[in-house]
Order: sequence, then C-alpha cells, then structure tokens
Amino acid sequence: MSLLRVENLTASYGASQALFGVDLTVAEGEVVSLMGRNGMGKTTTVKAVCRMIPSAGRLTFDGRDLHPLPSHAAARLGIGLSPEGRRCFRDLTVAENLAAAARPGPWDIARVTALFPRLGERRAQRAASLSGGEQQMLAIGRALTTNPRLLILDEATEGLAPIVRQEIWSAIATLKSETGMAILIIDKALKELSAVADRAVILERGKTVWTGPMAALTPDLTDRYVGV
Repeated sequence: MSLLRVENLTASYGASQALFGVDLTVAEGEVVSLMGRNGMGKTTTVKAVCRMIPSAGRLTFDGRDLHPLPSHAAARLGIGLSPEGRRCFRDLTVAENLAAAARPGPWDIARVTALFPRLGERRAQRAASLSGGEQQMLAIGRALTTNPRLLILDEATEGLAPIVRQEIWSAIATLKSETGMAILIIDKALKELSAVADRAVILERGKTVWTGPMAALTPDLTDRYVGV
C-alpha cells in the first residue's frame, strides 16, 4: 500500500481553480519527483497534501483520509515539509529553529548537524544572519526534526550557489541510502533528480499528464512538459 495516495485531487484559491485532477503515489522508502513548469500546480499540490488549502478527491496518508485534518495534525501523522522560500524563524537561533518543531525520534539536533555540518558551526547564530544556502539547510533540518515518514522538499535548491546545491543533493542522497525515508521532491535539476528519484510525476495545468520511472523520462517529455 502506498504511504501517500492522491487521486483526482482538485483545489481552488477562492473562485480560481488551480488543480483539476492530480494523481500521484509515494510508497514507503520511495523518492518521487513532482515536475512541471512554473505555475502548473506543484506547490498547490503540496499545500493540499499538507492541509494548508481545502481540496477534494482522494487524499490519504498511510490509509487515513487527510481531508478532515488541520495542517498540524497532518504533520503529526508524519508529513514533514521544507517549504518553498525556506521560511525559517528569523529571530531564533539555528538550535532554537531545530528545537521548535522537534518530535521524538532519531532525528535530533545532533543528527541534523551531522548531515549539515554548517548548521553545527552556526547553532548559536540567528537564522536571519545565515546565508540563503544555510537557511535552506536549516529548513530541511527543521523538517527532519519532526521525524517524518514522508519528507517534502519544495524547491530545496532553487537560487543557491552550485557548491551549496551540491551539499544539499548529497544530503538527499544520504537520506535515501541510509534512512529509507519516503521523499517527494519539487526541483528543476534533472541530472541531480535522476540520481536520487525513483519515479517522476509531471503536472500540466493542474493535472497529472505523465508518471513513470525516471529512466523513462525522455528528452521529448522534458521538452514538452518541463521546459528543460
């Protein structure tokens, strides 16, 4: 059984419909890339899964219907989100950010700082003083300290320097190889995604138009739907 199952998902912002039928699944231990051009519904899908916006259709996590749940209850089921734009608590230190949402489990501050040594070096610094890449590492680390069963990474490498992007991709590869955690990734880096993702799901105008193994993602498909 899939850990996350989404079928015919629809969602709107007021009178403006954004999702028209999204279908995707993520199994235990699977890494899935959610792809598509900007504005095609990827982040809206994540918001629906995390119960930040109302939606309709089938939406289950470990067999439980997510629709009646507020966002904090969905998180407690085991959905951890590193959101687009990082959104750290700017006035809190690195250590305080990591402690703010922590739940019992193997992912504590020590393990997060082992994955991202820069955070260990800066644990007493306010988040506002960190570089953009360090803030992104902090956002991922904060999601990990919730000890999720599903980690969602929304544009985790967008706009970062190449060396920092590589550190984050290396951390994602470590999560896949050493933890068996299920991961849903939104990103544009095809080469790096191909190295870590098992499957891809492509959205076009708020609807799933293709799903399959990363190895089956041809240049024709990426040219047509992803714009790479």
